[in-house]
Amino acid sequence: MSAMNGGYSSPTADAAFASHRESRNLADGVFSQVFSGWSAWSIAVTLFLSLVAYDQVMYIWNKGSIVGPIFKTPFIGPFLESVNPKFEQYKAKWDSGDLSCVSVFHKFVVIASTRDMARKVLNSPAYVKPCVVDAAHKLLRPTNWVFLDGKAHVDFRKGLNGLFTRKALELYLPGQEEVYDKYFENFVRISQENQGKPVPFMPAFREVMCAVSCRTFVGHYMSEEAVKKVADDYYNITAALELVNFPIILPFTKSWYGKKAADMVLDEFSKCAAKSKVRMAAGGDVTCIMDDWIKSMIESQKYRDQLAKGVAAEKPAILLRAFTDLEIAQTIFTFLFASQDATSSATTWLFQTMAQRPDVLDQVRAENLKVRDGDRHKRITMDMLEAMPYTRAVVKELLRYRPPVLMVPYLVKKTFPITDTYSVPKGSMVVPATYPALHDPEVYPSPETYDPERWITGTAESASKNWLVFGTGPHYCLGQTYAQLNLMLLIGKASLELDWKHHATPLSEQIKVFATIFPQDDCPLVFTNRA
Repeated sequence: MSAMNGGYSSPTADAAFASHRESRNLADGVFSQVFSGWSAWSIAVTLFLSLVAYDQVMYIWNKGSIVGPIFKTPFIGPFLESVNPKFEQYKAKWDSGDLSCVSVFHKFVVIASTRDMARKVLNSPAYVKPCVVDAAHKLLRPTNWVFLDGKAHVDFRKGLNGLFTRKALELYLPGQEEVYDKYFENFVRISQENQGKPVPFMPAFREVMCAVSCRTFVGHYMSEEAVKKVADDYYNITAALELVNFPIILPFTKSWYGKKAADMVLDEFSKCAAKSKVRMAAGGDVTCIMDDWIKSMIESQKYRDQLAKGVAAEKPAILLRAFTDLEIAQTIFTFLFASQDATSSATTWLFQTMAQRPDVLDQVRAENLKVRDGDRHKRITMDMLEAMPYTRAVVKELLRYRPPVLMVPYLVKKTFPITDTYSVPKGSMVVPATYPALHDPEVYPSPETYDPERWITGTAESASKNWLVFGTGPHYCLGQTYAQLNLMLLIGKASLELDWKHHATPLSEQIKVFATIFPQDDCPLVFTNRA
């Protein structure tokens, strides 16, 4: 055995090993000399202080010349403030400069406050893409179309445009009115059960808007029990998708509960997609957005089959592939995500504001009764909605006065030269704000006053650059016409069938931020049937 070992010996290898051992001994010696006498505690403190210094240096470097705190609270930044965001803090940030910044955990955030800065972000797809918030990828799923970029996003979006045409929107009206019939009865019953005393109606408004969204998006494929479950649990999704949240999903945190709720919604929508495919394949009528989309998929496949057989066929306006049930569910979920909180906010403020302005409500009622030829129970049509300029102005002014979407987060794909003197670093979040543009006194005189007339006799309609309620650029809201018509239907129908009284409190005009904005007292109302 010794002879064998001798046969495999190598002077070169032995020399290299000896050199490596000497180098290692030297390094160990240097380390021992440097840290001689240091305790584990001393090393830990030094490492911690080094990380704090690095965090501060990176923040100051990224901040550059824009407005922001001089120093960052180590690691977490203003996270604790963000757990319970205050509208006044947001407004102070917007007022501090065209561009300002904060840094929360690992994320550097730039806020674009002015109209022009916001529009530049929204119209710069080469540099930014929507990111919603960190948790959104986990809740909506990374493969969701809203996270597509460039041509892939444009192509997918083209296939959805047909779901929001005038013809399509009119198909959804009967279902929406059906939901409002039921919930208006609920509003009156809630007030009666509370013996005519005011009840905060914000939760009820969240439920009705979830119900009308589900009816519009998935029709009768979802049971009323499932709709109620989605409406109740969607609160957890909203909480998980707040602008700043803990970056990791841990058990029993907001993000954890939100993920469970999101998975439930996707499962329900997947079941709806399967049912719709069967019904549309059998030649059923379109009654919801899901039907309309799946019918287009079926027609596209028929066209391909005809071509494969060598038979001439008329090509559909948009040629779609066959999406899986989960892909359809993910897309419908984004519609719910885009509409639920925003329309709940608008509905709450709309009922409160109409109660405070009976003169405006009277004009809405008169206009709605006129287009129905004096029959308040006459079902709504698209022609009627388009013949109500005052009701439209009431809704538009509400969306300007209390915009449901305050900010829209974007991820910076590459260093973004947003001004001549400042570039937003790659990997940062840049957040264009909508509120300042919608409350610009040079464009909207007395911006803190609710005044529908500015959209009829004033110049508000011409201020399209400031109208950022639904965004602008390649990612503008697909459902903006649907949202406004839905609110017109809601308040017009309510004006004819209900009376309501708002019991104002000192918090009624104070703004609460919960993904979107609500009155801090959650809008205490009493409803009765209109005689």
